[in-house]
Amino acid sequence: MQSRSSNTSTSTILVIVLLIVTFPIWIGIAGGVLGGIIGIFGAIFGAVMGLFGAMLGGILHLFGWLFSWNFHGPFVFWNTSILTIFAIILVFVLLSKRRR
Repeated sequence: MQSRSSNTSTSTILVIVLLIVTFPIWIGIAGGVLGGIIGIFGAIFGAVMGLFGAMLGGILHLFGWLFSWNFHGPFVFWNTSILTIFAIILVFVLLSKRRR
């Protein structure tokens, strides 16, 4: 009976020492996994908000061009921005491909 108790206490002490020694590894792995998950969600949120901002900026830019709201930026060319010209060309190209 006495050797079984000694074996159990030795195993318990060994497990405790092993957990204490390897704790930095486990906390590092847990932190890395948590950081990766949060980073992925942050990237998805950033991409969605970037697309929303681009759509809103495009719509506001189109209204600004239609109603002559002059924003003097680096892409202003004869009171019509290059971005608007490219957007109109893109719409015509997409509409022409659709009709075929």
